[in-house]
Amino acid sequence: MAVPPFDLRRQLETMGPALDQAVLEVLHSGQYIGGKVVARFESAFAGSVGTAHAVSCNSCTDALVLALRALEVGPGDEVITTAFSFFATAEAISAVGAQPVFVDVDPGSYLLDLDQAEAAIGPRTRALLPVHLFGRPLNMERCMAVAHRHGLKVVEDCAQAAGSRWASRPVGAWGDAGCFSFFPTKNLGAAGDGGCVTTNDPRLSQRMRELAVHGMAERYVHNTLGYNSRLDALQAAVLLVKLPHLPSLISARQRHAEAYGQALAHVNGLVLPSLPGMAGHSWNQFVVRIPGATAQVRDQVRAALQQQGINTIIYYPIPIHRQPAYRHLDYSAGSLPVTERLAGEVLSLPMFPELTVDQRGQVVDSLRLALGNVTAPLQGLSA
Repeated sequence: MAVPPFDLRRQLETMGPALDQAVLEVLHSGQYIGGKVVARFESAFAGSVGTAHAVSCNSCTDALVLALRALEVGPGDEVITTAFSFFATAEAISAVGAQPVFVDVDPGSYLLDLDQAEAAIGPRTRALLPVHLFGRPLNMERCMAVAHRHGLKVVEDCAQAAGSRWASRPVGAWGDAGCFSFFPTKNLGAAGDGGCVTTNDPRLSQRMRELAVHGMAERYVHNTLGYNSRLDALQAAVLLVKLPHLPSLISARQRHAEAYGQALAHVNGLVLPSLPGMAGHSWNQFVVRIPGATAQVRDQVRAALQQQGINTIIYYPIPIHRQPAYRHLDYSAGSLPVTERLAGEVLSLPMFPELTVDQRGQVVDSLRLALGNVTAPLQGLSA
């Protein structure tokens, strides 16, 4: 049987009736933009994160832009972040006129190396933008300590980490703002695009809310140039149905991750995610490494898995600092060695709450077989 990287069908079988009712209620209400459903979702989501405010918008990309703009990060400023992330992390920094400064990641966690981040702070640095990649939380106590020492703002990229926690505190509640994605494959997924920013700062919340509707403080009074970035009421209704299920959905992901880890612990040619920091991991993806001198080894394994019906994804084959759009920043090959090596080694196995035991077993057996058939030399970083 084919095993997809993500499958929403069984989730819809469970939640379908409630989703149908919620969507039909919005359709019959005639209020599709803003209104009570959106307000209810914002309140519920803020409560789940543990912040005073949540401002919904149309994507996590916009959430990052709104947060940076509201924090008055702009031209002439620098924001330190990771190049091992989706392009939008850096794109949002550039979109507000600031410059991303990329530092390397820890080879075991794949997350921002905070020692390197602190070393990169300069006179133009205004903010840190850590990414809770694949659902794994960064050490936010250390991150906030670095920020406080240098008077910096912190914007958390929580796109893949709804429900993740560091030290029992949800991500998105640590920094000045936390930015979330509700893309359908995320831990909390809508039926389309969607995003949200969480914060405890009422003034920041108000600024972001104005920016999201063309800089409008009150109807037809525009204080600044903003955006058209709103979460539709239909998406808010879908999210309201799904939000109470988020803890159980994450628990299912954690069980799958534990089973993968046990089954693959002693497989030659495979490096599993390192153990520290796993307690609050929400496992949006389960990402292994297949070390090799080039990406060829990983790609051979991926092709062999595909032949056996196992669909995998590579997050991310080209790091942001090596993208053509950032060529002008002059990051040469080898400037971020861990990031560049990971880009040639990582492979995301099928991971979603409704993954069956049989499907998971097929992934494990197929991966063992594929690795056994690879004849290229295997070498790599220890996790």
